[in-house]
Amino acid sequence: MSRGWGTFSRTAAGPPARNPVAGTRCTAGGGAVTGHLVGARPAGGACRSGRRGRTIPSMVHDLSNPDDVFLAFWRERLLSTLTTVRPDGTPHVVPVGVTYDPEAGLARVITNRASRKARNVQAAGPDGMRVALCQVDWARWSTLEGVAVVREDPEAVAEAVRRYAERYRQPRVNPDRVVIEITVDKVLGRASVLRAAGLA
Repeated sequence: MSRGWGTFSRTAAGPPARNPVAGTRCTAGGGAVTGHLVGARPAGGACRSGRRGRTIPSMVHDLSNPDDVFLAFWRERLLSTLTTVRPDGTPHVVPVGVTYDPEAGLARVITNRASRKARNVQAAGPDGMRVALCQVDWARWSTLEGVAVVREDPEAVAEAVRRYAERYRQPRVNPDRVVIEITVDKVLGRASVLRAAGLA
């Protein structure tokens, strides 16, 4: 089998143990496995990182019940990348400030209406475009995936600005500001507190 997120790799020692914790390797059951299952929790057994054999706490990918580590990571003053698709089908990846609202299941990115990212999403039509937001801080990382639309109504923009100011700083006045709203339906990543665990 191919290696990677959402896939399982089999060793000669036997079938892989199903380990739903992202970014860990579990040898229970005689096989090594990497991967993740969105919305699942570990089903028992000790899973350890590859670094000095120490256990690393991992993010739980349950959108209906996000854990404190996940939420805290998305409140830190960190930038993310937003990946959209140009009309010619090539990826467009840019750094952005993003806020995540777990109650509404929305991630928000404020931008200028003439920006390439906004135009990419609008070009996809009223049903929106599937996009990805990725936030990285050394070994900690998380990706939010979902369908994006561009909102121009003043209420939506004002709410996005308010949340941006809480996480980062008050943005400058921009009459051409819009908000890219992403309805998050999939989460990948690991937001382990590595420094607190003495692993950094």
